[in-house]
Amino acid sequence: MVSRSARDAVRHPVFARYYARVSVAAESRMGMAGVRRRLLGGLSGRVIEIGAGNGLNFAHYPGTVAEVVAIEPERLLRQRALEAALRAGVPVDVVPGRAEALPVKSEAFDAVVFSLVLCSVRDLPRALAEARRVLRPGGEVRFFEHGRGGGRAMTLTQRALDRTVWPLLAGGCHLARDPVAALRDAGFELGPYRRMLMPEKGPALPTSYCALGTAWRPVSADRG
Repeated sequence: MVSRSARDAVRHPVFARYYARVSVAAESRMGMAGVRRRLLGGLSGRVIEIGAGNGLNFAHYPGTVAEVVAIEPERLLRQRALEAALRAGVPVDVVPGRAEALPVKSEAFDAVVFSLVLCSVRDLPRALAEARRVLRPGGEVRFFEHGRGGGRAMTLTQRALDRTVWPLLAGGCHLARDPVAALRDAGFELGPYRRMLMPEKGPALPTSYCALGTAWRPVSADRG
């Protein structure tokens, strides 16, 4: 059971409104709809999506998924996600909660989905530890995240923006995190993944360096 007593832990109303508009436009203009289909294809069983935003993933879950529990801490985005859940082809339960303290039982899910969220969680190691906790041994992680990339000049630019204006302007987002390394450090076994630029054509921006892939919680010798 999911506790519905979790309070709104994140409030970025201006950024949330901006993100809701821009993300919808990116579905076609940047090819994000295709990325979401690749991210979620082949999933089955019970899935927890951590940081569901405005629910744009929901339309792409395959019919083999029995249930999606979608965690979203920001109120406006959660409302948009609730609206998207009504149109989804699989059961989706949208609830408040933070990635660092998921309001669900341990080992209750067959898969965890991260989609453009690890950049903005306040405590990345704790959030990934929570993902391990709620995922059954052998369960799968699907991730599409942006982070560190490019040459030295781009990396320095990303770090400078992280130390100054970017988190304030972009709802707590950080540009220089390495989501693949963070998953490995959290004890997940990395599966196939690919580095990619979004958008794939045009100049590379500090937000352009992405990774799309799979990881697993180990079945044995797990750190718990």
